[in-house]
Amino acid sequence: MGIASGLPTGFNPSAYDAIVVGAGYAGAVCARTLAEASSYRVAVLEKRNHIAGNAYDYEDEAGILIHKYGPHIYHTTDERVHQFLSRFTDFTDYQHKVLANIHGTLMPVPFNHQSLKLAFGEEKGEHLYQKLVQAFGENRRVPILELRDRNDPELAEVADYVYENVFLHYTMKQWDKTPDQIDPAVMGRVPVFVGDDDRYFPQVPHQGMPDKGYTDLFNNMLDHDLIQVFVDVDARDILDLSNQSVYVCGQPYGGEIIYTGALDELFGMDLGALPYRTLDMQFETLDQDQFQPVGTVNYTVSEDFTRITEFKNMTGQVVPGKTTIMREYSKAYEPGSGQTPYYVINEPENIQLYEKYRERVAHIINFHVVGRLAEYRYYDMDGVVASALALSEEIISQR
Repeated sequence: MGIASGLPTGFNPSAYDAIVVGAGYAGAVCARTLAEASSYRVAVLEKRNHIAGNAYDYEDEAGILIHKYGPHIYHTTDERVHQFLSRFTDFTDYQHKVLANIHGTLMPVPFNHQSLKLAFGEEKGEHLYQKLVQAFGENRRVPILELRDRNDPELAEVADYVYENVFLHYTMKQWDKTPDQIDPAVMGRVPVFVGDDDRYFPQVPHQGMPDKGYTDLFNNMLDHDLIQVFVDVDARDILDLSNQSVYVCGQPYGGEIIYTGALDELFGMDLGALPYRTLDMQFETLDQDQFQPVGTVNYTVSEDFTRITEFKNMTGQVVPGKTTIMREYSKAYEPGSGQTPYYVINEPENIQLYEKYRERVAHIINFHVVGRLAEYRYYDMDGVVASALALSEEIISQR
């Protein structure tokens, strides 16, 4: 693999069997799979000045390994995804834990046995927990809607507490919604964990962090003789979709195009901009060993930020006397502002707008969309990898 800044003079698209737009998970997985499985010559074009997409990490001035675009916690139940990624990194045994700061008390999230005792007191909390065990059994994630459906005032009290103190105000901050705008169906899915497992992803078999970081994982994934990576390249400057064909650098292109960017931006948002939520991330390095007991603390009923991440607690990095934290402030995404679109707003009118853009490329047989932005949907990291593997196999099978 070579990584170059900008396209070289005389860049020749026809020298490549595939052009991949984006060097995040979707693009990198496709590039590696096509190069390795079918000997495709692949050019990866990345608008940013680095690979790894939103998973990009680096050491800050204090020597702390931080995630530039917010915390990325690896977890999956997908054996195939885990086997694929494990070829390019070893994973630590980090088990992600989240606490909610509820009126100054830190309680495990998802709400569990310990949370109940902290919220309701030792005696009542234990009583409520035993009722949950009798109703649902142990080591189960139970949506609060199921608690309400039991028509038991005490179980309803647990559901109300979790809804009000863990979900409602946090969601209002995250999505800028009033209580009446929050979908009751979403509210009903908020889980309580009937058990003592205080991990954020209880019972998920594969959890951890890449032992040398995400950027190292991507370097290894893209390290192939048939892959070339060009950063600081906005593919929109050289791509043209017209007459059901793809033109690259003004010439018809017969290879495969894998596009992982935002479809509305590819068309200059001429039908309107797809809305997203973005994040204002404020990093701060402190002169202390540790700021908080876990990787993430959610501020569910207080503060104007949603959560604080402390990176050393996740990476296991040892840097005495220094730690870096990050506060997240959620806000509306402004197209063309240079902000990063993080979360799609999954409402019917937005999906309809996306489908109009999608229809424009649906009949171009060598143009493929994959990933969070290109598919306008929320994915965890493993979901993106699974989607990219499936697309790669489809391309290979049809060639």
